[in-house]
Amino acid sequence: MSPQNHEQVVTQAVMNRYVNVEKTKRDVLTALQHYRGLGPKLDKFVFRSGTSRYLLCLEGTIPVTYKGSSYNIPICIWLLDNHPLSSPMVYVKPTPDMLIKASRHVDQNGKVYLPYLHEWNPNSSDLPGLIQIMIMTFSEMPPVYSKPKTAQPPGATPYPLPYPTSSPGYMPMPGGGPNMPYSPAQTGANTVYPPYPTQPSGYPPSSTPYPVYPPASTAGYPPSQPPTSYPPPYSAGGITYPPYPSTTSSVPTGATETSGVTGTSTTTSTGTITEEHIRASLISAVSDRVRAKLRDSYGGSQAEVSVLRQQQADLNQGKVKLEGLISKLEQEQTELDKNIRVLREKEGEIKNVLSRLSSATEPLNVDEAVTTTAPLYKQLLNAYAEDQATQDAIYYLGEALRRDVIDLDCFLKHVRSLSRKQYQLRATMIKCRAKGNMAG
Repeated sequence: MSPQNHEQVVTQAVMNRYVNVEKTKRDVLTALQHYRGLGPKLDKFVFRSGTSRYLLCLEGTIPVTYKGSSYNIPICIWLLDNHPLSSPMVYVKPTPDMLIKASRHVDQNGKVYLPYLHEWNPNSSDLPGLIQIMIMTFSEMPPVYSKPKTAQPPGATPYPLPYPTSSPGYMPMPGGGPNMPYSPAQTGANTVYPPYPTQPSGYPPSSTPYPVYPPASTAGYPPSQPPTSYPPPYSAGGITYPPYPSTTSSVPTGATETSGVTGTSTTTSTGTITEEHIRASLISAVSDRVRAKLRDSYGGSQAEVSVLRQQQADLNQGKVKLEGLISKLEQEQTELDKNIRVLREKEGEIKNVLSRLSSATEPLNVDEAVTTTAPLYKQLLNAYAEDQATQDAIYYLGEALRRDVIDLDCFLKHVRSLSRKQYQLRATMIKCRAKGNMAG
């Protein structure tokens, strides 16, 4: 499928289905540009609860270099509709010629577990980074291995013919050559892929810790790493045979490679296994196991340290919030104590005034109850009182006119006189306020 077709499929898949359309489209197209073995498609995903949803998935193979040889590992990456807020779901989808090798990163159903997925960050994590981490992880611990081949009856076809709809990129079987891969199982047009790859009824006994299939073609992928000096040991029939040291010279045309249930052997120029070969094989096996254990221990420690650091950051943030709340409470407590002290002082003053008033023998003169501190304020107070009285007089004159107590001429005469007086009073109040620098 060409890049233009990829972009068209991705655009149709994310439109009206995904929350972040542009981010999802850009992330998927970047991953497809770097890894040409993957292809996009819209398919139905069935969750554990039984609900199903159409999601965009990247299905195909990624190149993995193991022990100097390049293999194509079949995977499927499902993107949730809120990508990249949620981490993708990654599965290993073995072909009919492969079996899943369960490990700390891949379970028996093929689901992939990685710290990169567990610590997925929408701002810094992306699909190319995820695929690169998978390539690095699978190069140390391959997730699949080929099925052991059964003995064929005499006269049988030595190689099974591929299905008509075979797709490139799948791993060829031993002895099959680079141009005779096994095709994936045929499915109908409406077949729905399950969320977990199908698990065979049982694994055949095998102690091979690494894939035994030969490398596939790596055209279009980055160059593989140079081969190591000694490949891992292989076993057959319960007997472990050490490998032969790899050489730079090419294998003669007459060299043959056979694989069956009873054993596996390789023809070399001498056909002799020396103690040096056995020693190198044991050292390689032990070093691999030690590295695996150290890697597991280091990964667990890193995960624990990351969790502890996150908890420490949360606790420090909570500490800052608590200190801010405590400081605010202390300020409010101080202000409240000050207000209580002022209220108690005012309460004492009121009690003193009440006791003095209650002990007075003369009746209280309302006009003399309110006093001013300066003549200007007294003039302002008197003008304001007369203004309010004039306003009341005008109001009652209006009520008398309405009830026909007085006639219109009398009403207009008195209202004209009161209005002139009210104007003078208000002018006096304005001058007093301006003189005393008061607002209003």
